[in-house]
Amino acid sequence: MSSHREAPEISQDPAADNTDVYAFVSPDRPSFVTIIANFLPLQQPYGGPNFYEFSDDVRYRIHIANNATAESDIIYQFDFRTEVRNPNTFLYNVGPIESIDSENWNRPQYYTATRIEGGETEVFGRNLPVPPVNVGSRTFSGEGGYAAVAEQAVLRRKGTWFFCGQRADAFNVDLGSIFDLGALRPFNEAHLIPMANMDGVNSVQACNVHTIAIQVPISRLTRYKNEPSNRYNKFATLGIWATAERRTSTIIDPETGTKTGTGPYRQVSRLGNPLVNEVLIPMGDKDRWNAGEPARDRRFRKYVDRPELAKLLPVLYPDVFPNLEAYDKPRADLNAILHTGIPKGVVDNFQNFTGPTQADMLRLNVAIPPTQPADQNRLGLIGGDLAGFPNGRRVRDDIVAIELRAVAGATIPLVDPDYEPDGAANQLNDGTESAAPGTNSFPYLQDPSGGYQTRPGTVDEGNGDN
Repeated sequence: MSSHREAPEISQDPAADNTDVYAFVSPDRPSFVTIIANFLPLQQPYGGPNFYEFSDDVRYRIHIANNATAESDIIYQFDFRTEVRNPNTFLYNVGPIESIDSENWNRPQYYTATRIEGGETEVFGRNLPVPPVNVGSRTFSGEGGYAAVAEQAVLRRKGTWFFCGQRADAFNVDLGSIFDLGALRPFNEAHLIPMANMDGVNSVQACNVHTIAIQVPISRLTRYKNEPSNRYNKFATLGIWATAERRTSTIIDPETGTKTGTGPYRQVSRLGNPLVNEVLIPMGDKDRWNAGEPARDRRFRKYVDRPELAKLLPVLYPDVFPNLEAYDKPRADLNAILHTGIPKGVVDNFQNFTGPTQADMLRLNVAIPPTQPADQNRLGLIGGDLAGFPNGRRVRDDIVAIELRAVAGATIPLVDPDYEPDGAANQLNDGTESAAPGTNSFPYLQDPSGGYQTRPGTVDEGNGDN
C-alpha cells in the first residue's frame, strides 16, 4: 500500500512500479546514508517459470536534492540487461544454483550503476550481478543456501555499497480491510458497518519486491561535500525520491513477440513519502502525479491541505472523531510533514525544512545521529525518535500507524495549539506488524520468501473473516 499498485496506469506496469523508498543514516556506518528503492509489488514467491525481474527497458533512478530546493542535484541511475543461456528450455534454472555465476541459472541479470551530478557522469561498474530470485530449497541446497548466493551481489565500488535484487517486502498493511470501506480490524466495532474487533492481517506477508539499495558516504551527498554536525544547518537536510522511466514508444516484433523501446525516456512512476499517491491523490490525478517532478507539486497541495481521508474518518466511525469533523482549516501540519519539511521550533531539537517549495520528497537530516535498532521507536518522530519518519524513513517505521494518526489530527497541535485531537487519533493502527522487519546491516532487507517454502493463503468463501 505504501505505493503498491497506487495508480491506474502504473498498476498495469509492475516492473516500473515503485513500492517503497527508505532513506536513513546507517546505524552500523553512521558516516553513510542508506537509500533503498523497491519496485515490482506483491510478488508471489512461487511465480514461475517466468519469475519476477527488473525490466531491461526501464531506467531506474534515485534522486537527491541537496540545495534546499526540490531539484534533482544528484542521480544514481541503474540500467539492467538480461541474458538467456539456453533458449531451448522453459526452465529458469536447470539444476542447483550454488553461486551467482552458476551455469545452471538460465536467465542471469546484470546492471550498470551510474552517478550523474552537475553534468558529470561517473560509472561505478558495468555487468554488476543481480542475484537469482529465491526459487526454493532444492535450487539453493548448497552451503549457506540462498543467503550465501545473494550475499555475492553485495558490492563495494569506489567507496559506495550496492545491491540490486529480490528481497522480502518489509512493509506491513492490512490491504484487505482498509480497502473494504476503510475498515481497521482493531476498531471494527466502531465502524459504520460494525463487525467484531480483531487483529489485522498483513496483506504483504510473504510477498517479495525487487530492491535497488545504495549506501553512500554522507560527504558525497551533501551540498558542500562535508558531514554536517549542526542539525539546524539548512544544508544538513537531503531531499530523496526514486523514479522509473520508459521510452515514449514501444515497437513489438510480430515475428518474435518481443518489444523494443524507442524515443526519449519519460517518467512513469515516482515515490518519495509513503502513501501520498496511494491515499491523498484522487483517481483522476494519480497518473499525472506519477509523471510529475516534486518541484511542481504545488498543484497537488489542495489534496494535502484537505485530505479526503480526514473527511471520511468521521463518516466511517460515527461519533469517534467530532473534533476532526469540525476542523475546517487547511492542514498545515500535513503540509509541513509531506511538502516542505518541518521548520525549526515546531519539534524540540529538530528540523528537516527544505524551503517553501511544495514537493513530495523524503527529507533526511543527516546531522541527526541514527538510533540503534534495539532503541528505535516504530512511530518515529511522533514516538519521540528524531531519527525516524518523517526524518527520512527506516525499514521498521510503522508508516500506516504514523500516517493514520497524522491524518486523524494527532499532529495538528504542532501548528495549531488550540486544537485538541480526538481520543482515537493517537490510537489508530491497522493491527499489523511486518513479518520481515529487516536486518541490521546493508542492504537491511531480509532474504526473499522462497517459492518452495511459501504456502499460498486460504480463500474465505463466506462473508466473514478467517
